[in-house]
Amino acid sequence: MQNRFDDQVVLITGAGSGLGQAAAIQVAKEGASLSLVDLNQEALDETKAKIQEVAPSAEVLVIKADVSNEDEVKKYVNQTVETFKQIDGFFNNAGIEGKQNLTQDYGSDEFEKVVNINLNGVFYGMKYVLEVMKTQGTGSIVNTASVGGIRGVGNQSGYAASKHGVVGLTKNSGIEYGQYGVSIKAIAPGAIMTPMVEGSLKQIDPDNWEKIGEQFVEPNPMKRFGKPEEVGYLVAFLLSNQANFINASVIPIDGGQSYQY
Repeated sequence: MQNRFDDQVVLITGAGSGLGQAAAIQVAKEGASLSLVDLNQEALDETKAKIQEVAPSAEVLVIKADVSNEDEVKKYVNQTVETFKQIDGFFNNAGIEGKQNLTQDYGSDEFEKVVNINLNGVFYGMKYVLEVMKTQGTGSIVNTASVGGIRGVGNQSGYAASKHGVVGLTKNSGIEYGQYGVSIKAIAPGAIMTPMVEGSLKQIDPDNWEKIGEQFVEPNPMKRFGKPEEVGYLVAFLLSNQANFINASVIPIDGGQSYQY
């Protein structure tokens, strides 16, 4: 039986852990060749090893790169094309949360750092991948936004601003590139238990972060954290040809957390 990603190449940023790693494993199981990008080489190697356990025949390229550096983004796109000759799917996922603080106390350097990675990095990735996909006449891009991109998030000005920007870029670019056979959408994860979310909880209370986590998800209709692999399943669908007509859209995956918005 043919897999959804047979003969397709999927590029993933932030592939060293969390949502990026989960999506990489899922699309590899379904036949994709992969180009994996992260700033952490050890994390990339770990993801590659996990892929080889479940999909031994998958071709996997790993590239250490800083998504906030436009030259490095251009290089990871070029290296992917040089290796595989195409990019069929792009999970534009790398991001950070940043420090938590009231807006008036939020450091300007911290704000700039978060925006440079979460928003500029997404823009740079789209800029160079769209050039490839437009020429191909086909492709699918999934950007990682957040429930923090469709509502406010207290004490996280940089994160909320950057993720709102990702939503705007997604909708705008989807309008522009649908005519070229490229579909662009964003996911808006809620509380998914990733290393980034764990780090966020530890910022609040490093000694009792698990208890803080229980309190955090209590208002959620499903009253639990999501799992990275649950997001991986959604990303795989959105990157596949089955989701080509989903464009300029933002899809929450949050257990109902954003229901009131």
